[in-house]
Amino acid sequence: MTVHRKAALIAATVAATAALVLSGCSAGGGESADSLDGTQLLTIPREDMGTFDRNFNPFANPEFPMTQQAIYESMLVYNPADGSTTPWLATEWEVAPDSTGITYHLRDGVKWSDGEPFVADDVVLSFDLQREVRGGFDYIESVTAVDPLTVQFDFNQPFSPALLDIGQQVIAPAHIWTDVDDPTKFANEEPVGTGPYTEVTNFQAQSFDLGKNPNYWQPEKQQIEGIRMLAFSGNDGANLAAANGDVDWAPQFIPNIDEAYVAKDPDNRFYWFPPTGSMINWQFNTTKAPFDDVNVRKALSMAVDRKQVTEIGMQGYTFPADCTGLTGSYDTWRDDAVADSCEWTERDLEGAGELLDAAGITLGADGKRVLPDGSPFAFDFSVGSTSSDWVSVGNVIAQNLAELGVTVTVAAKDWGDVVAGYENGTFDSGIVWSANAPTPYQFYRGVMSTETVKPVGEQTFDNYHRFGSAEADALLAQFAAASDEAAQHDIMNQLQALFADVAPVAPLFPGPEWGAASTARFTGWPTEDDPYATLSTRSRTTVLVLTSLEPVVTD
Repeated sequence: MTVHRKAALIAATVAATAALVLSGCSAGGGESADSLDGTQLLTIPREDMGTFDRNFNPFANPEFPMTQQAIYESMLVYNPADGSTTPWLATEWEVAPDSTGITYHLRDGVKWSDGEPFVADDVVLSFDLQREVRGGFDYIESVTAVDPLTVQFDFNQPFSPALLDIGQQVIAPAHIWTDVDDPTKFANEEPVGTGPYTEVTNFQAQSFDLGKNPNYWQPEKQQIEGIRMLAFSGNDGANLAAANGDVDWAPQFIPNIDEAYVAKDPDNRFYWFPPTGSMINWQFNTTKAPFDDVNVRKALSMAVDRKQVTEIGMQGYTFPADCTGLTGSYDTWRDDAVADSCEWTERDLEGAGELLDAAGITLGADGKRVLPDGSPFAFDFSVGSTSSDWVSVGNVIAQNLAELGVTVTVAAKDWGDVVAGYENGTFDSGIVWSANAPTPYQFYRGVMSTETVKPVGEQTFDNYHRFGSAEADALLAQFAAASDEAAQHDIMNQLQALFADVAPVAPLFPGPEWGAASTARFTGWPTEDDPYATLSTRSRTTVLVLTSLEPVVTD
């Protein structure tokens, strides 16, 4: 799962969307005069949005479907499935020897969908907006348009992960956004992008269509006519649409997928779930006792049966995490010595009980544990109600912890409420996704750096658990300054050892990048045998898929 923001009644959405699939429009509106033929569109469900609000703002609303995949593009595309980097809006780049800057050379001849040329000023403004709206990129001192096709980034400190960190930021047109008074509130209903599918030909509450960019720089790769997105308020509705063959691409959790999806059309349907997504963690609010005690966090982690979590909660689609916290994307970085020494990510109820006893959290006569002040050790596990897979994970964890005498209540609510609790620091514990980037730097920074810690009540988009380590800060700074690969690996080994020592979060499993698809109408999908991209509709590699698919020609 990824971040889930909205929910509504599943039954209502299923019925409405089923009607929409058949008719091409939803109640309360019709198609525009230039609407596309729905039978020619690549159809994709969005399982975490019961309705669509027309807002294609790539900075303030980056999770809106296809905004950062089909409409706006980046200078580079990094593929975690095979570790490759594809030049995109940039063709070449030079990194300063001391990692204090990068110069990107932009692709000549690229136009925005309105026909205006793509130039370096667009990159400059996009980074100004990114930092204004969402923050980040603190290491960038200045961004300069050297000439129309050259942009130079100068840093205020060495930062070796910058190439792909900067290169994968989507770029918006300066000639549009310079006139925007408030970029945080601009809905951008008629987006202008460089991507392959930019034209909003139909927009309804539960469906919208994107047509071809008339000025795309790779017209030969616009083989599909367009994209249709369908809104669902949960996995159940989206899965029904997939099972019925109403969608071509199903990027959500599907229980028993072989029987529920593939078996209904085995000649055409397939799935691929590479473990290249974010690490899925059980996070604890470390501003609240007793979660501020590392041994309590480790004890709670030791009570979890991760085999049950992955087999029952995740249908066996992934595997248990180790105490490095690293996903399958980072196997080349993983220190086997640390991974092999893990104790607190292995189930050990006796050891967990001993740690809680030492912390003064003891068993009462009723078999329930109490805190040192005599109050019950009971707390919430927050999760979005529409994420049936993660709700199942929470239920397994609650059952596991009950055996330790700890009461965990699965608080399944609207994802917007859950995330708000994370962002302002009022939650107890909950499921959370980690930062995902080409190197583990961003992951460890997000879970251990003091620079990412915000006080309770102040909104944060990272480090919801609010844990910081000065030792982590020092190691992260060393990594950022290191340009030698061997030195980077040595520092990363130390970061893994520190993570294993302080247990800022309890890693559960690498998040699979969900992807199921059908070749009945379109071919050219990425697969495990041809991992040119992941089979995800929400990753940077999605544009590689959109520009590779071809319609099946029928007689």
